Amino acid sequence: MPVAFRKASTEWQGTAAEGGGTLTLVSSGAGGPFPVSLTKRTDEADRTQTNPEELIAAAHSSCYAMAFSNVLTQHDTPPSQLDVDVRVTLDKAGEGFAITRSEITVTGDVPGLDQATFERLAGEAEKGCPVSNALRGSVEIALKATLA
Repeated sequence: MPVAFRKASTEWQGTAAEGGGTLTLVSSGAGGPFPVSLTKRTDEADRTQTNPEELIAAAHSSCYAMAFSNVLTQHDTPPSQLDVDVRVTLDKAGEGFAITRSEITVTGDVPGLDQATFERLAGEAEKGCPVSNALRGSVEIALKATLA
């Protein structure tokens, strides 16, 4: 039985190459409309639009932060702070493109832990993160964990 449903929507006008659209976070109402376009998708200099890779990175970083906080708390070492960055890679694949890698970098302030335990628990959290599990098998997942 599902625990929750979430919804986002995109309104698109025009062709893929010349058109554009807007993305709205419907369930939460937390944001949007955000502009999206295929031509700006790979433009590193353009900071005016989001894209699917950034949204996957956002989903992965927030999900992982929740999962790691939960694992640390279950081990009686709740974090004072976790800083989670995720970098998602879009690569050329054959005639098209593919999301090939999601790199998680986490730095944490966790009283009572050593680096080795922090890394072990970070890996445990990655295995339990629902977004990691959705990506696993088609996207390489890398993890770097550093205790502050």
